[in-house]
Amino acid sequence: MMKTENTLDSTPEQPVVKKTRRPRKKASPASKKLPSNPFMNEILELVSEQKTDAKKVAILKEYECDIIKSLFIWNFDDSIISLLPEGKVPYKPNENPLGTDHSSLRREQRNLYMFVKGGNDALSTIRRETIFIQMLEGLHPKEADIIVAVKDGDLEDMYDVSFEVVEEAYPDIQWGGRS
Repeated sequence: MMKTENTLDSTPEQPVVKKTRRPRKKASPASKKLPSNPFMNEILELVSEQKTDAKKVAILKEYECDIIKSLFIWNFDDSIISLLPEGKVPYKPNENPLGTDHSSLRREQRNLYMFVKGGNDALSTIRRETIFIQMLEGLHPKEADIIVAVKDGDLEDMYDVSFEVVEEAYPDIQWGGRS
């Protein structure tokens, strides 16, 4: 009887099963939130990461501001004539980290009129180009690259943002008739 009691009382060892955690899902780019007053490169990078035009439009609407509209108008509106020479601009990029000792396109927006026809036509070509180079040197290099691309109408080559997406996101923009 003892044998049976021992066998009944003793339980066979159960295999230890370790629970494993599921890996966390990475946040999708659509759920990524930018800080308030983000740099334009941050907005355009987030838009470029989106897979569908509808998501791109939603991001553009969420981060709508005057400067991004101005950049799109200068880039896509055929009636705007840039008074700056096309191509690479000879300037020394600002090497300071993002957010420190930089101007931003939000602050420089008030000066953009000087670089298009009808803005400040009394400015000499040399003075206009000098002001442009000084502005670029004060901006973060990524924002400076944006403004250089915009002056040549090449923003689409840099970021995946089409005219159709911009037109859908900002139906209030009147295209044409500016120069």
